[in-house]
Amino acid sequence: MVNYEQEVSLEVDFEPEKLANMVADAVLNMERCPKECEVELLLTDADTIHEINREYRQIDSATDVLSFPNVDWEEPVDYDGESFNDELLIDPDTDRLMLGQIVLCKERILSQAEEFGHSIKREYAFLIAHSMLHLLGYDHIEASDRELMEAKQRECMDILGIGRE
Repeated sequence: MVNYEQEVSLEVDFEPEKLANMVADAVLNMERCPKECEVELLLTDADTIHEINREYRQIDSATDVLSFPNVDWEEPVDYDGESFNDELLIDPDTDRLMLGQIVLCKERILSQAEEFGHSIKREYAFLIAHSMLHLLGYDHIEASDRELMEAKQRECMDILGIGRE
């Protein structure tokens, strides 16, 4: 379940909150997550994501998406790991695992869709899939990890039927 919040509006021909939930569900199903999960998603502007990036990553620039996982994964999707089963990460009201937070930048979604020659819907969904994989412990620092993560992103987009157009 995605708890969707927007500080800015995204005027598009799809429902951003509905699509965010579809993407999150697709990634969780694809990765065979055994628990119901909650994800916080914030759609904001370039100035705000710039501030967040500077404060939490010490990078003084705007970015397209930030991921803040609650689970401290030893390996991606290590569902038997101690961190994944930490009772402090379970929402007592819903019994869902609080997986983490995603922050998306509206301006970057729009500009990257244009730059890469595909739809806003595709860019929006792709960034959520990318961030969901980070919340599940994937990263792209090493070349082999990047190749795996890119394959997972493509698989998710194929599952959703959202191509580059």
